[in-house]
Amino acid sequence: MTRIGSLADTKYLDWDVDASIYVSLALLRPGKKVDGRYLYAYTKSRQFIKAVEDRSLLWAIPKKINMGDIAHVPIALPIDITEQRAVAEAILRVEKEITDLGALAVKKRFVRSALSQQLLSGSARLHGFDGAWYSHSLGDLARIKTGSKNNQDKITSGRYPFFVRSATVERIDSYSYDCEAILIPGEGGIGSIFHYVNGKFEVHQRVYKISDFRTGVHGRFIYHYMRQFFGAHAMENSVKATVDSLRLPTFKNFHINLPPIEEQVAIAAALDDAEAVLIALEACSVKTHELASGVMQELLTGRSRLPVEVAS
Repeated sequence: MTRIGSLADTKYLDWDVDASIYVSLALLRPGKKVDGRYLYAYTKSRQFIKAVEDRSLLWAIPKKINMGDIAHVPIALPIDITEQRAVAEAILRVEKEITDLGALAVKKRFVRSALSQQLLSGSARLHGFDGAWYSHSLGDLARIKTGSKNNQDKITSGRYPFFVRSATVERIDSYSYDCEAILIPGEGGIGSIFHYVNGKFEVHQRVYKISDFRTGVHGRFIYHYMRQFFGAHAMENSVKATVDSLRLPTFKNFHINLPPIEEQVAIAAALDDAEAVLIALEACSVKTHELASGVMQELLTGRSRLPVEVAS
């Protein structure tokens, strides 16, 4: 268990080895009355972490808990070790599911990124497409301008989305635009924040609106292309000042390799499908984590009990 800096982060080891541990760690060795895996599961509970923090040296920088104080951290546990093992088994099984979901999400994100790179660069083509790609400047493909609103114009429960200089989309009760558009902040998170909208919306004065796409240009394809390639271009061409910022020529001079419109539509659809799978998987992971946290609290506080044969 970490006891200096980041408090109460634990790892479970079940092997025998001659070793030393660093001074910032504490070794928690279960006695005869407690199952080791139950103790590990309990260290992940809110009550254990709070108990450690309550006994830490609040004035210390970094945060720290002394070895002697760790000994006084209370552990709630069923008296019978059979029940402890059953609780630990249930909790660790759910933890493994969460870990597996997280690993799958990482893999899917990597696959989605690779797919995006291949399809948008033309190094891989979808079945049935072989038309030539041509380079165009963004300024020739769409109209680019900034909005006119300020942060103080936002309204918490406003009717329309309000795109500002962050990844968070605010709300507002008015709208200046009703169209398909890509929104990219000119300051803050340079080249890393991209929004797509098709409908009524409002725009901050330092956010660039890319819209009115030329015939033969698919807005959703441009959105995916900019997400993949615009960041490097933006960083190379940002204005270095107190806050790095982007100017209109940086957008207008960004070059896009454009396939025929039918292939643009197909590529955008393929990437949208991959993104939808990833979003659903990540939402499932979050929901599973929330449910697991609730189950853990129920089992580790004794509010819910597992049906086990208690040892005599």
